[in-house]
Amino acid sequence: MSWFESFVLGLVQGLTEFLPISSSAHLRLTAAFAGWHDPGAAFTAITQIGTEAAVLIYFRKDIARIVSAWFRSLTNKEMRGDHDAQMGWLVIVGSIPIGVLGVTFKDQIEGPFRDLRLIAVTLIVMGIVLGVADRLAARDETGGKHRAIKERKSLQELGVRDGLIFGICQAMALVPGVSRSGATISGGLLMGYTREAAARYSFLLAIPAVLASGVFELKDAANGHVSWGPTIFATIIAFAVGYAVIAWFMKFITTKSFMPFVIYRVLLGIALFVLIGTDTLSPHAGESAG
Repeated sequence: MSWFESFVLGLVQGLTEFLPISSSAHLRLTAAFAGWHDPGAAFTAITQIGTEAAVLIYFRKDIARIVSAWFRSLTNKEMRGDHDAQMGWLVIVGSIPIGVLGVTFKDQIEGPFRDLRLIAVTLIVMGIVLGVADRLAARDETGGKHRAIKERKSLQELGVRDGLIFGICQAMALVPGVSRSGATISGGLLMGYTREAAARYSFLLAIPAVLASGVFELKDAANGHVSWGPTIFATIIAFAVGYAVIAWFMKFITTKSFMPFVIYRVLLGIALFVLIGTDTLSPHAGESAG
């Protein structure tokens, strides 16, 4: 991998990680369209450490409060009813599905799941799911025609059941094209949470899974399967760009809908099918070169 490739891929990772459009799919597609080698699941996992570092800094107050309350609840029974302490447990519970499925389907994630036809399908299907979830949220918030406004849930109402469902939604993002934020936000909206609550929990829930995945994949870099220099450079770029995107996205969702992302996902998926169907693009573009 050249330094220019690492710069572009780091930029793409930072721009797409927190938007509901799938960073893993965009890294795969960027390489395919540019005629580069598929950066691979290991590169994706390691560069995600950069974007998660941005999450740690942006949500540092929330994270510090949750971690502190969780540790205190281990020895102080009175703290176990504290919302922040419970959030710590919910993040742990919600991280179990992606941990189990990530290990179980590791070979598929690094191989068949990166087929561009599957990515096209997941872009379209999950785009439609996000669109439906967004419409339901908008209807509740505005009241719709002849309907009273329905109060949507905040994170204060998050329990074990919903936390586990959030975790299952996150695990779906092991397939490129699904989108970690897109799946968890869609799940949150369908369960009745506000856009802000669903997005905030999506980012917090991703921290253990992404950091664990990145550390786990570091062995590939140590074995020479990933170029150290370019990968670190891409991770730094992803961190800087990712931080700016988080700040923008959290403001965007307070007043705007997810429909622009829905339209983009569907159009990109259709475009992929057209390119593959006309033999303009191979569904395995870049794979053979490793």
